Amino acid sequence: MKLRIGTRGSELAIAQTQWVADLLRRAHAAVDIEIVRIKTSGDRIRDVPLAEVGGKGLFVKEIEAALLAGDIDCAVHSMKDLPGEIPAELVVAAVPLREDPRDVVVTHSPDDWPPRRPLRLGTCSPRRAALLRALDARLQIEPLRGNVGTRLAKVAAGDLDATLLAAAGLRRLGLAPANCEPLDPSIMLPAVGQGALAIEARRGELADLWPAIEDPTSRVAADAERAFLARVSGNCVTPLAALARVAEGRVVLDAAIVDPSGSPIVRGVLDGATAAASAVGIALADRLLAEGGAAILDSLDSRVPTGADR
Repeated sequence: MKLRIGTRGSELAIAQTQWVADLLRRAHAAVDIEIVRIKTSGDRIRDVPLAEVGGKGLFVKEIEAALLAGDIDCAVHSMKDLPGEIPAELVVAAVPLREDPRDVVVTHSPDDWPPRRPLRLGTCSPRRAALLRALDARLQIEPLRGNVGTRLAKVAAGDLDATLLAAAGLRRLGLAPANCEPLDPSIMLPAVGQGALAIEARRGELADLWPAIEDPTSRVAADAERAFLARVSGNCVTPLAALARVAEGRVVLDAAIVDPSGSPIVRGVLDGATAAASAVGIALADRLLAEGGAAILDSLDSRVPTGADR
């Protein structure tokens, strides 16, 4: 059986897809896998923050188009790149074992964290920028896009004092940069789905392939976080964060809606049975919207560029 897996062409995307392909080969020896690299709008547009040109959906729309057209059989995405709503003809068919969901800070000097001076910190993530401003108003947030290697090189060269990266991406690339420190989710709550992968496929197809690579705990956490994302319906400039933990038949969801300035932060925690993970995400979203999150979203509406993802 031939299986064509679509993915972005970045080093990290290929590493993630190779990992999934290896899982599938071990589970299904007869599957002949081809990895199909697809260049997305997010990969082509490198000189401006994604929020200004359409948001993180730019990393998946060409891949989803190829999937809908039958040019590939499934796709591997970083879960955090996947918008809250996907085409009705497609499903998240599998969620493999999640990596470390935390952010890490990488600094030029080992003495630069915790910050004791106005550091120049590079990121284009609205979530990271907002939470950093909340952490220390002295931080100078500068735009920084590019792959993991590009961001690390900027810091190593001293062009920036620090940057934030996903711990999962570093682990999947086998990188251990100097002056790298994980950030506790209590101060730097991760992006929805950070550290997880989403295997996207056409609804009802290839169903026998996915159970072997599905991790039930990672699926429950993803369901809670993505239900929160979909219910909030934040636009591409909205700093949103969520992290679900699963233990003893319960899911505990910690989520936040943050003003880009870092204040206010509307944050809360809700738990429920794992069987009701999506309901937990929806309920917490409703609560945070009522407690001030809706006002933050309303204040951002005028900042959404024409044609941007909602």
